[in-house]
Amino acid sequence: MLSMMLALSLVLGILPLLGVVWTLMNGMITTVDGLFMSLILLTLSAVFMLNAYWEMRDSGMIGKQKAVVPAPKPPATKAG
Repeated sequence: MLSMMLALSLVLGILPLLGVVWTLMNGMITTVDGLFMSLILLTLSAVFMLNAYWEMRDSGMIGKQKAVVPAPKPPATKAG
């Protein structure tokens, strides 16, 4: 089940992307204001998506499986 922080991070990560799409659709990306607004929105989205990634990793939803690696054998010594 999704935690509240994960759900909130996903929602707040998607909303700025909709703002970037709106900026592109209205043709405001060609102005300096539109460019900086898009950069700020993309940064906000990246921060919240990174938080969502960390939440999913901590809860075990995603992550790599740890491989079992056998311990190396000590070198053989000659007796005698």
